[in-house]
Amino acid sequence: MPRDNMASLIQRVARQARITFRSPAGPAFGENLHRLQQLLDEVRAEDLHLAPRGPSAAAAAAGGGLPWSGVVPPVSYMHICETESFSMGVFLLRSGACIPLHDHPGMNGMLKVLYGTLRIACMDTLPPAAAAAAAAPPPAAAGGPCHRALFRSRQHYTPASPPCLLSPHTDNLHQIDAVDGPAAFLDILAPPYDPQHGRDCHYYRLLEGPAAGAEPAGLPREVWLMETPQAADFWCGGEPYPGPRVCL
Repeated sequence: MPRDNMASLIQRVARQARITFRSPAGPAFGENLHRLQQLLDEVRAEDLHLAPRGPSAAAAAAGGGLPWSGVVPPVSYMHICETESFSMGVFLLRSGACIPLHDHPGMNGMLKVLYGTLRIACMDTLPPAAAAAAAAPPPAAAGGPCHRALFRSRQHYTPASPPCLLSPHTDNLHQIDAVDGPAAFLDILAPPYDPQHGRDCHYYRLLEGPAAGAEPAGLPREVWLMETPQAADFWCGGEPYPGPRVCL
C-alpha cells in the first residue's frame, strides 16, 4: 500500500532536486546531493501508483511518429516535472528492452529502480590525448566519429539498490537493459537535455570486445566507441504519470 506521506515525499524529492541543482558549483552541492540521494532511495513503485508492467498501448499513440505510429514502444516515459535546472520522470521498459549507450553532456543524473532488474553499463569518454596514445580504432570505425572511453562498470540494479549516479565527468555514458521482465526507474537529469544549449543526446556503439550489454572482460578498461544515429529499433513513447502531483 502507498505510504500516507508519499505525496510529501515526492514533493520533497522535487524540492531537494531544485535546491541541489540550482547551484551545482556551490560549496553545499555535495551535501545537498547526498540529501537528495537519501530521499530518492525511499521512493517505491506503489508510492507512484505503479504496478510492474512494460509500456502500455497508450504509449503507442505518440510512438515517436512514423514508422512507429500505433506500435507499443520498447520504452515509455512518464513526465513528472521540469525546471530550467532539472527534469524528473519515470521510464518504463518492456522485458528485454534496451536504452542504447548514450551520453548526458555537462549533466548530472540520478536513477532509482522502482521495479524489475536493470543491467547498467557505465563509461566515460577520455581526453583526446588518451585517444592519440591508443592503438588505432578497429576498421569498423569508418562509419562515424570515434571516441576513446573508459568502460568503468556493469552492474545489476533492483529496487533494493541505492540510486545509480552520473556526473559530467564520471559514468556520464550508460546503457540500460531490462533483465528477466519489465522494469521501471525514476530518473532525474540536471540540467535537462537541450540541444540549443549543447545538451543533445548522442548514441554510441562499442567497437571492441562484447557489446555493452554482454558480459565484459575485466573492468575498468579502455575501449573505442563510435558515435551512431539512434538505433532503428529504439524509440520512446509517452504515458500519463499516475502518481502524486508535484508542484514547484
